[in-house]
Amino acid sequence: MLPTTDHVIDGVRCAVYDSAPRTREAVVFVHGNPGPMDDWEELVPAVAPFARAVAMDMPGYGRAEHPRKFDYTIDGYAHYLGKLLDQLLVDRAHLVLHDFGGPWGLRWALANPGRVASVTLINSGVLEGYKWHSFARVWQTPILGELSQLTTTKWGMKRAINGMSPKPMPDAFFDRVMKFADWGHKRAVLRLYRASKNVGTRPLEMPEFAKTLPVCVIWGAGDPFIRVEFAEKQKRYFPMAEVHVLQGLGHWPFIDDIEAVRTPLVEFLKRQIRR
Repeated sequence: MLPTTDHVIDGVRCAVYDSAPRTREAVVFVHGNPGPMDDWEELVPAVAPFARAVAMDMPGYGRAEHPRKFDYTIDGYAHYLGKLLDQLLVDRAHLVLHDFGGPWGLRWALANPGRVASVTLINSGVLEGYKWHSFARVWQTPILGELSQLTTTKWGMKRAINGMSPKPMPDAFFDRVMKFADWGHKRAVLRLYRASKNVGTRPLEMPEFAKTLPVCVIWGAGDPFIRVEFAEKQKRYFPMAEVHVLQGLGHWPFIDDIEAVRTPLVEFLKRQIRR
């Protein structure tokens, strides 16, 4: 478990791991659903020796507050992330984004081009044309979503995810998710997915700086939630992107095979960090 300190943004507490608080350039790891930040526990130590590494539990996830009143939308999370980076005095960010961390981080990045040094997308990105997976469609349905969340157990989640994934996920992954899965977390998931039903339905106009932004795309080819075809599609939006498709790995490739993700990630970041 990564050691953390609490930070409060707009009255909502989050938990933050920070390896070098006084450094203005940082590699910023942003988890997705269901989180928490400890998904990154084997990648952060690989980055910390050569760069400031920051990871956080966002509101509704992990050790952060799971408040009733929060803007559980992509815009709301992007706003929160931006204010957190302000508080942490991060002037130059190398974003490492997974799952919903992709939309959150990219929304902030596209509005703050002067502060984004690079972006790494892990099974996430610009998802124009995306169709929601079966779990999401259930969560987006009133009453059915609540019933699904209320009746979810570790055994049920393990059976469902492992039945869809190319490699079985370890028990520790499910233990970590369930540890923080109180009703506040489940309510956050429902609100986020319901607010995001139209993701992928509208064309996205990319700003000029995206054409030259250093981007690394790492994708588990067996992802049952976001199809591997979206990996190469990122080049439409980020022409400088390098793409690594990892055969036999799923939606959490850094859990399936840490070295397969760590190697391209570290090599990419070392080229981007200012010495």
